[in-house]
Amino acid sequence: MYSAPEFLLTLGGILLIGLATDAIGRRTFLPRVTLLLLFGVLIGEEVLDLIPPVFTNRFDIIANMTLLMVGFLIGGKLTVSFLRQSAGKTLAISVSAAILTTAVVAVGLAFAGVDVAVAILLGCIASATAPAATMDIVLESGNRSPFGDLLLSVVALDDLWGLLLFSIGIALVAALTGDTPGVSHVYVALKDIGGAVLLGLGIGLPAAYLTGRIRQGQPQMMEALGLVFICGGLAIWFDVSFLVASIVMGAVVANLARHHEYAFHEIENIEWPFMSIFFVLAGASLEFAMIKEIGLIGAVYVICRTLGKLLGAGAGAELSRAGQLTRNWMGLALLPQAGVAMGMALVASNQFPEYRYILLTVVISSTVFFEIVGPVLTRVAIRRAGPHV
Repeated sequence: MYSAPEFLLTLGGILLIGLATDAIGRRTFLPRVTLLLLFGVLIGEEVLDLIPPVFTNRFDIIANMTLLMVGFLIGGKLTVSFLRQSAGKTLAISVSAAILTTAVVAVGLAFAGVDVAVAILLGCIASATAPAATMDIVLESGNRSPFGDLLLSVVALDDLWGLLLFSIGIALVAALTGDTPGVSHVYVALKDIGGAVLLGLGIGLPAAYLTGRIRQGQPQMMEALGLVFICGGLAIWFDVSFLVASIVMGAVVANLARHHEYAFHEIENIEWPFMSIFFVLAGASLEFAMIKEIGLIGAVYVICRTLGKLLGAGAGAELSRAGQLTRNWMGLALLPQAGVAMGMALVASNQFPEYRYILLTVVISSTVFFEIVGPVLTRVAIRRAGPHV
């Protein structure tokens, strides 16, 4: 039953905790993302069970709203001037990190005795990163740096390649198990990504010219939020990737909206409250009991994914002749993994119900590590890399 006092008390408490974690994060080695996740674990069902169902039942809506804003902000980093400087690095690092991570995880799990079909699926899922956590850590660092901007552009493309690899993996496993013709899955992938790109362009092009007209040169908060949420609603309605759509829309507005300086300040101003709620609820949803059940498979997945990101990012940086600090630290910065991987795991488990338990168990349990430890390592990488690329 709906309870207004419970809902409002929970909302107010989480927002105040978000403010406190920001202050604590500036004074400790732990980023605020990790602090929020740990707080969520503490008040979640696994420990104190303080969050009412009226709040947790709406987690998917809050997650979608948060990721839409994150995608829009990441797209805003993909300007022509930035891509001219780092397009080679972005493409090389993102492609290499995605492909090598998939390969290392799949081969590692196969050698550990995991069914080849499961190894392929988990390998593809491992390629995904965590845009929300990465964006927040870059913003939290305070100073804009070439390494931080490059990291965000890599993450934007990383999940795009991850979705493509996952779709290919689904098709391959379907062919191996005799499920359905593999070509249908490739078509669905192209529709998902291609449709999202077209939607982002369809909204972004008029938005670039129409925003900032009410008060000359200044986009309004209602304009910005309206565009982001309409983009997300249409993407979900048309069953295409809302994250890709919001990234494309952000990139179009950032490159074409010449009558105002920067179209994303309004989203930046309101994003953090949504992020606070998102990460607390994400922490509250983590199930530590599953860690005991994955054993060797989970350990191999975590080790191989870490190794794959390190090798892949390093190889991409080497190929694109990036600086030594980028070669050393980019892989570490790409370790966070969360919502996109969970989405892939759910899709794969629905497609292949015989593998549902192992897929969800491994991905959910490894999320505990990559959501809590990953952001710490990303912050270390950003600080060590400094202003260099």
